[in-house]
Amino acid sequence: MSKIFSFILFSCTLSACSGLLFYPDKPLVRTPEALGLAYQDILLEASDSLKIHGWFLPAQGDLKGSVYFLHGNAQNISTHVQNIAWLPQYGYQVFLIDYRGFGRSGGTPRLPEIFMDVEAGFNWLLDHADHKPIFLLGQSMGASLGIYFTATNPEVKRHLAGIASDSAFSSYFEIVRHVVASNWLTWPFQYPVASLMNYPYNPIDVIADISPVPLLLTHGRKDFVVPFSQGEQLYQAARQPKMMIQSETGHNETFHLQINRLNLLNFLQQHSLTQQARPSPIVKSEAGLLQKF
Repeated sequence: MSKIFSFILFSCTLSACSGLLFYPDKPLVRTPEALGLAYQDILLEASDSLKIHGWFLPAQGDLKGSVYFLHGNAQNISTHVQNIAWLPQYGYQVFLIDYRGFGRSGGTPRLPEIFMDVEAGFNWLLDHADHKPIFLLGQSMGASLGIYFTATNPEVKRHLAGIASDSAFSSYFEIVRHVVASNWLTWPFQYPVASLMNYPYNPIDVIADISPVPLLLTHGRKDFVVPFSQGEQLYQAARQPKMMIQSETGHNETFHLQINRLNLLNFLQQHSLTQQARPSPIVKSEAGLLQKF
């Protein structure tokens, strides 16, 4: 057992523990065109000059608003695009990026650097939102990143009409402990390994600060990757305006159900009505997103 723990500790040290959080794939398995969608390849530059790749999906018909989509911790945008491919037909343009190390983006995925990628994508969308409401939609790791990104940046909050968070985890300690405890070989080491991953970017610590931006939390009761209880904890910690949608679905399966798609569309429509006039001119945040440790 001591050899197993030594291997885990060694692996964590080599990769700054990011290997337990991120599982990127480089090849793109499909493009939006394969799903019948028009799209544009977008190449961005993060504040550290790293190249970040994304896809822009134009709205079909009259533009109602923009959705900035942050995907989960595995694969890349080509395997997550189906989760939001249905939005353009309802008048919402979608912008999704691959974090550093994923898909065609350069670099290696690490915290806190990944927040620079999130910031770069958000700033790009601000310039292409056509003064329509902007929403952030995150799933799993992307949901947790989106909560922290929004809650800790006043300029981001000022431009968002709402944030939708699907299957977010409450803290890095808890999600790593859950993952390590899921295997009988590593179960005894769940607490020491989780302690190595106790990052200070926990959604549970800052979610209350998203208010007054409207917040929609969704989580499946059959989610065995991110336990439903973590979604409940986030809802309890959040402040109004907030709502939570529960469904009998597994991880990242929320929008497989038409009723959940309609619930999200209702959320977008409801909060678009209160933010028809966007700030003009757009002023981007110049504050650094990264904390120094």
